[in-house]
Amino acid sequence: LNNAGVGCTGPLAELSPAAVSRAMDVNFLGQVRTVRAVAPHMAARGAGRVVNVGSVVGTAATPWAAPYCASKAAVHAATDALRLELRPFGVHVVKVVAGAVRSGLGRANAAQLAAGGQEWRMYRDFAAAIEERGRASQTRKSTDAGVFARHVARRVMSARPPREIVYGNMTLLFAALAASPAWVRDAFFAWRFGLNKKPR
Repeated sequence: LNNAGVGCTGPLAELSPAAVSRAMDVNFLGQVRTVRAVAPHMAARGAGRVVNVGSVVGTAATPWAAPYCASKAAVHAATDALRLELRPFGVHVVKVVAGAVRSGLGRANAAQLAAGGQEWRMYRDFAAAIEERGRASQTRKSTDAGVFARHVARRVMSARPPREIVYGNMTLLFAALAASPAWVRDAFFAWRFGLNKKPR
């Protein structure tokens, strides 16, 4: 089960290359490294299950979190390919598209912003919206982590595990956004994350 992940909050044009690299390294390449370690053993015994946890933002990217969204999109694409590549060896690969699940991500994002001492140059007028994006998935409506884990485990451990599990708060909203024309997504996210105004 590849579930480790870190956030990366801020405007892409001003985030440090190190912050962007860390998000991709942990969220995507971390999964690749784990798969490389376990896949030969699973293939040798002709059985196994690999579960890669992605996110709804991998299907409809939000502002102020481009590297995080990109890392989850990479997880989705790689998992779809890996599912086919490991199929001849009897290994099941499951993609989990997580909605808003209660975790420490919001606190970690806030700490990351504070530790960075970020003073956005181009985006100083959007600082409050950027901070709010860091907490956006952690509301009272977020799915309890235990409920989420039990749902995923039950389906993964079933006799015929699914190719994909979509679960958690806001999954319906993001499914609708992913299926919408780009202008609809742009209008929604611009409204939601404070991008309907021009900087002063």
